[in-house]
Amino acid sequence: MLIATEHLGAVGVGITVPQFFRADDGNIYVVKFQDNRLNSRVAVSELFAAKIGQIMGLCFPPSDIIAVDEQMVSENPGLLEVGINVGLHFASRFLDHTEYVGKNGLYKAINVSELAGVLLFDHMFHNADRARNKKNLLLRLEGEEYKVYAIDNSHLFRSSRWAIDSFHQLGSRIKIYYVQHYRNLLKDLLYAQDFLPYLEKVKMISGEQIDCIVREIPYEWMPDEPERLALAEYTKMRRDMADEIWNRIWKQIPRSRGGRRSLFAK
Repeated sequence: MLIATEHLGAVGVGITVPQFFRADDGNIYVVKFQDNRLNSRVAVSELFAAKIGQIMGLCFPPSDIIAVDEQMVSENPGLLEVGINVGLHFASRFLDHTEYVGKNGLYKAINVSELAGVLLFDHMFHNADRARNKKNLLLRLEGEEYKVYAIDNSHLFRSSRWAIDSFHQLGSRIKIYYVQHYRNLLKDLLYAQDFLPYLEKVKMISGEQIDCIVREIPYEWMPDEPERLALAEYTKMRRDMADEIWNRIWKQIPRSRGGRRSLFAK
């Protein structure tokens, strides 16, 4: 767990009003608060995604829980003005020298194949927001090369206001998000073989690992035990459906790159 040591100001974008903090490890983080304008589901989704993403080896920025203490809040009245309280919140490492992925940005990224894992993750957990929001993929200049990173997992399960019913409604549903950047990835950039390492990692996630991830979610974010159980069961169901989800994605990749889509399909 991280500890906030310095408040550096507002990020300036995002409905959750994220803030910049320096943590005790010396790094700067973008912090989303459990008591944000939407609800604590945002923090739950972000932490859950970070933990699953770590297992899958996804190109998400390093993330963790961060503690903001009473002294930090009292010394920064602006935090109270935007409704930020003492407690545990979600922190994602700030990446400098970045830009949003534009029309042709993905072609510059040397690690574009890593988005196969992100795309699989988003289809497992119904994160339609990244497919439609052009600000959820970043290009970062590292040395003389660009790398792509995926950010913002606040809208898993199709909404930031998901509930137990959401798991029931979405558990067996498979929908392909063939729009914007994801359309370009499937149509022109990704090969079928890019997905296979991530597919195998998903299938190797154990039930105990899933239960442990859910237990790591702070109770002040998610106090309801039935919701915790529903999240764990949904995750195990989607893990077991990984081949079926992959088969649907596979159909959107052209045959010339190992998929099943006709070259002339629109």
